[in-house]
Amino acid sequence: MVYIGVPPKVSGRGWQESCRAYIDPSLPVASRVSEDLQSMPYWPGYSDIGPQHRAIYLDWLADGRRRTDIDAGYMFLYFYGLERRFIADDPSDDERQAILDEVLRLKDLFAESRSAQRYLGAFVAVAQVKLNAIPDDPLSVDRSGWEVPLPLAIGLGARIGQGEALSADWLLAWFLCHPESSLRTPAKRAPDEFAALFRVLFEKRFPDGLKVTKPRKKLSATYEAASGEFKADLVPEFDGSPVLDVSGLRKPIEIAQEVADEAMEALDGYSRLLGRDETAAGTLRGHLMLPAAIRAQFPCPARDDLAAWARDRIAADGLVPVRDVIERVTGLRPEKPSKRDLTETSDMLARIGIGMAPDPRFALRRPKPEEPVVLFDLGRDVEVLEDVSPSYSEATLRIALGAFVAHADGRIVEAERESLIAQVRATQLPTEEERRRLMANLWWFLSVPPDMSVLRKRLKETSAEEAGALRAALVAAVHSDGEVSADEVSSLEKAYRALGLDAGLVYSDLHAGDATAPVTVRAARPAASGEAIPDEPAAARAATLDLDRIAAIQSDTAKVSEVLGSIFTDEAEQDAHPVASGAEEPSSPDTLTGLDAAHTRIVQKLLAQDHWSEDAFDGICSAQGLMPAGALETINEWSFERHDEALIDAYDGYDIEPELAATLRPQLEEVPCPS
Repeated sequence: MVYIGVPPKVSGRGWQESCRAYIDPSLPVASRVSEDLQSMPYWPGYSDIGPQHRAIYLDWLADGRRRTDIDAGYMFLYFYGLERRFIADDPSDDERQAILDEVLRLKDLFAESRSAQRYLGAFVAVAQVKLNAIPDDPLSVDRSGWEVPLPLAIGLGARIGQGEALSADWLLAWFLCHPESSLRTPAKRAPDEFAALFRVLFEKRFPDGLKVTKPRKKLSATYEAASGEFKADLVPEFDGSPVLDVSGLRKPIEIAQEVADEAMEALDGYSRLLGRDETAAGTLRGHLMLPAAIRAQFPCPARDDLAAWARDRIAADGLVPVRDVIERVTGLRPEKPSKRDLTETSDMLARIGIGMAPDPRFALRRPKPEEPVVLFDLGRDVEVLEDVSPSYSEATLRIALGAFVAHADGRIVEAERESLIAQVRATQLPTEEERRRLMANLWWFLSVPPDMSVLRKRLKETSAEEAGALRAALVAAVHSDGEVSADEVSSLEKAYRALGLDAGLVYSDLHAGDATAPVTVRAARPAASGEAIPDEPAAARAATLDLDRIAAIQSDTAKVSEVLGSIFTDEAEQDAHPVASGAEEPSSPDTLTGLDAAHTRIVQKLLAQDHWSEDAFDGICSAQGLMPAGALETINEWSFERHDEALIDAYDGYDIEPELAATLRPQLEEVPCPS
């Protein structure tokens, strides 16, 4: 597969020169080769290179053209002869097939060379057309070039010309190599999953395929030899007719971009997981992060194991230590579970029909590391746990306060338990799923006593308005069933005392909290004739609840939730955020809130551009005395906590999330720039 002899003169680039591919036996070849002489000119020609280059080239040929540790220019010198023979000499189809096979082998050998992929890929496309190798599988076409590959363009033009509707694979293949397509990290990091989801979304939108308007232009192409020595014009035909040129069509690519955007958005969480852990693909954690529409296409035996484990726990009592659940689902065992740990665990369990209470998005507080959570049957696989109804939120507050009152004396009697269960059963909720969730949260409230000492401490830090809101919420919980029994009054008194409130306020609060009728708080007893009515306690007069304010708080679930959320915060959360209720953690002049100065300076530097190489990122971290892996984890952990998404996407370097970057830049305007 080489030319040997005196090279003919060619004028490919405007002047006469010897044909590059010819091995001229009259030219000298070095007997010994210097090992450091490896580089070749950009357009090498056998007649133009030196004796040592010729020796390396001939040794490479004689050794089977297999070595890849030499300059790609030696491979190109050989390739110049292959492309000349295939296109300019018009050999038989059998010889052409042999040449095509050889070029495909070279393309695999020099896969790391962009130049080799570009020029050899262009030849392969033309060679396939010459051999009438129009692909049946459009996604198998090599897409390493800058434009739509010729075989794919011919296949598209032929199908559209015959009036066929495009399938998902044909549109996807066209989109993936179109110069105007836009692919984000999820499509690049998880190409198989992206393709699978693209097909599902496309077929849902176009069950009969996509009909494309026929263009008027006919397809033509010109092959420019990598050697620069000749050109060849091609006018492809299919079934004896010219092939239509699809290059001017825009609407199909716009449609493909819409489908691709939807697929990439759905894969965003899975992509971030792969960015944090490249080995996550195929694991239970990775499988459950996939969109439901394609999960069956990527089976995972560990899913069935998890479902069996969870249902065994539910059959017991549903109570499982929180860190055990996180470890079983995610493979991680954090010392102090974060909101992200709990949310991710809850989401993945929901995808196999298992609920977890409390869910950090809907709970008054998160479980402490030593506390359990409740696993329960959701009744179906659930993909989105982002929203609950207002009636559910209100009912959750009511049973939380009821359980708090029941816990006040350190024990829960059966009557209190049954009363709360009856409240849940009587609550009007829009779905059975919310009822199951509410019952599981009640079980958690009853099983995990509130820390009264923490609540007393938190109550001292609250404002008078917040303390009044808590009192009003407790009273509303007692009023929730329309009756106030002596046992409920007793429990409410214990709750007031546990919180350091004057228990004498219970009676005035109960009366003030009933806007419609008198409330019997104690059975009547005979009294001595003429007994004087005692004066109202000073504390009660000083802290009487305003009837209108109580009614307003009772009708505003969001306000009560905000107040209770600050009061019910557990010790672990206070340690993590040691600031007053409702206040934002202060930041120093050279830090972002929640991030120290060194990491803030790294963030500021990173926001200067959208992508960083590994070396550049390492240098930025080293300048602050930090290891890259640790800095990446710290910044992304902070980013998730503050903004619910990662700032840095580690894939082929480091991508900076553009929308989040735009949000952060104004916050860093006053931060001193790192040197």
